[in-house]
Amino acid sequence: MHLFELPLIFALVGLALYTVLAGADFGAGAWRLLAGRGSAGERIRDHAHHSMGPVWEANHVWLIFVLTVVWTAYPAAFGSIASTLSIPLFIAAVGIIFRGAAYALRAGTRSRSELRAIDTALALSSILTPFALGAAVGGIASRRVPVGNAAGHLFSSWLNPTSALIGALAVVAAAYLAAVYLAADAVRLHETELARRLRGRALGSGLAAGAICLIASILAGVCALALVWRGRFELARYSAALAVAAVIAGWALAQRPTFLPGLTIEQAAAPHDTLIALVVAVVAGAAIVFPSLALLFRLLLHGAFDRTDDRAEPTPPARALLAASAPGLLGRVAGGCLIAGIGLLTAAEAGWAHAAGVLCLAGFIVSGFIAVAPAELAAAGAEDRPARAPGSDER
Repeated sequence: MHLFELPLIFALVGLALYTVLAGADFGAGAWRLLAGRGSAGERIRDHAHHSMGPVWEANHVWLIFVLTVVWTAYPAAFGSIASTLSIPLFIAAVGIIFRGAAYALRAGTRSRSELRAIDTALALSSILTPFALGAAVGGIASRRVPVGNAAGHLFSSWLNPTSALIGALAVVAAAYLAAVYLAADAVRLHETELARRLRGRALGSGLAAGAICLIASILAGVCALALVWRGRFELARYSAALAVAAVIAGWALAQRPTFLPGLTIEQAAAPHDTLIALVVAVVAGAAIVFPSLALLFRLLLHGAFDRTDDRAEPTPPARALLAASAPGLLGRVAGGCLIAGIGLLTAAEAGWAHAAGVLCLAGFIVSGFIAVAPAELAAAGAEDRPARAPGSDER
């Protein structure tokens, strides 16, 4: 593996995470349109609304991450993709905005007609956005995006059979992921009837996704379907995510080493110093971002957002965030400073990078000392404290 390939791996990991996490949110929005009528359909819509609430904004971090990494590490390829595929990317952006606005407005509805209109807008945007993103991926995979500013056709680059197939796969896969995730949440909430209804939807959408899916994800997809059939939704949650992520991995392996027609990954890569700075920034940022997101999803999966106590005094958000992130925070900061310092001093050549590396190492020493000192002082105090005989009392 070469240095110029490392940012692309970061981008693919981010794309896979965005697909299996935000994709499930889009699928949850789509199920609002397909939930059916009556009280049963209303329960599914309400369940989808509350399940996606704690995480739907956080999941879009990965889309921003992918765009930033590709823009920085492969500017020529990013410019070609963004210009030729500007229409589907614009449609996806509008869909994301409308979806977020509809989700926020749902809490303020006063009548069933308003609620129905908001749910319809949210569902349509949740279907349109993954289709547009999938169509853009189809344009890249089918080599319809040449190198250059708007060098490809603005419509046929994404309105073609390959793009339509991948766009449809993106919509169905999102619905499949959402049904599996929502069924797992229903089981956690002891909603047996709701879990049964979502089980049927998960099986149906999973079979539809499998019918148009790439071969690389078949084994994981079959495993997920078997787990859904047996009602093992928690394990199916991870297997379903693996099945969808395998599609992205297969696409990347099939296209390597070409990025765009006539442009290899090495040719598209930014200068060496830029790649080094990007890798260091990603690794250092991951030391902070990954634990935070892991905490969020752990709280969600353990039902921390399901318990409410009207009698308890609410904790201010800032204090709650500090209390949740305090354990081990200095240790993570020290680790990030160490990695950044070593990377800047050894791999980079610019003077400003060496100065930044020295500051990072100084930050590692300070934050590491603060993180370790309390435990060391406590241990030393315990050793110095004279032992008392059993049964003796202090006078």
